[in-house]
Amino acid sequence: MTRRPEGAAAPSGPTLLLIAHGSRDPRHAATVDRLVGAVRALRPGLDVATAYLDHCAPRIPQVLGRLTDAVAVPLLLSRAYHAKHDIPAALRAAGAALPVADVLGPSPLLLDALDRRLAEAGLDVRSPAVRARTGVVLASAGSSDPAANAATRAVAATWQATRGWAAVELAHASTGGPTVQDAIAALRARGAARTAVAPYLLAPGLLPDRITAAATDADLVADVLGASPELAHLLLARYDAAALTAALAA
Repeated sequence: MTRRPEGAAAPSGPTLLLIAHGSRDPRHAATVDRLVGAVRALRPGLDVATAYLDHCAPRIPQVLGRLTDAVAVPLLLSRAYHAKHDIPAALRAAGAALPVADVLGPSPLLLDALDRRLAEAGLDVRSPAVRARTGVVLASAGSSDPAANAATRAVAATWQATRGWAAVELAHASTGGPTVQDAIAALRARGAARTAVAPYLLAPGLLPDRITAAATDADLVADVLGASPELAHLLLARYDAAALTAALAA
C-alpha cells in the first residue's frame, strides 16, 4: 500500500484539470501558472493539472495519460467556439469521458475581479460618487458566435446596474465592432466625466496589447483579470459544481 508522506494533505476529490487556450506570448502561460498556484493555495489537498489547446505544452493528451480521475475546467469566459467545439473534440480525440465544468462567465466574482483591476489602475471604486461619474469600457475579445457576444453584453449591463457606473459600453478587440474608440466616444456621449477601459480577458497577449494601444483617449486602462483571487475562487466553484453533478450521476 502506498503511504502518504507525513504532513501531506489528503487528496480532496478528482484532479482539477484546467484547460487553457494557450498563446505564443510567454506571459500567457506564466499567468496560468500563477493562477494554478492561487488555486492550490486555496485548496492544498487538491491535485491541479494544466493542459493547453494550442501553442503551449502540455497538450490535453499528454496530461490525460497520467490522470485516473479528473474534472475538466475550461479557462474560458464564455460559451463560444472553444467551449462548444474545441475542448469537447480534444477530449474525445484523447479518449477521455471527463465531466466538464461550466465556463467562468457570467459571475459576480468576475465583476469583483474587474473592480479590483480598476482599483489597482488608480480608480477609487469604493466611492459611489466616483462610480457615478465614470464610464467603463468592457473590452472583450469578441466572438463569431452571436450568443457569446450577447452574453458579454449582458455582463456589461449587469456591471452597470449593480455597481453604479455612469455607463458601461462593450468593445471587441478582434471581431467587428464596436471598437474601443467607439465605446469611449459612446461613454462621453452618455455624459461620463471620466472613462476607464477594463479588459475582459484572462491573460496578457495580442488582444490585451491591442486594447491598450487603442485606449489612448481613456483616462485609465486596467490590467487583464489574470491570477486574481476572485478568479481562483471561481475556478474552484465551477470544479465543485461539476464534481458534485458527476458524483450524483454515478
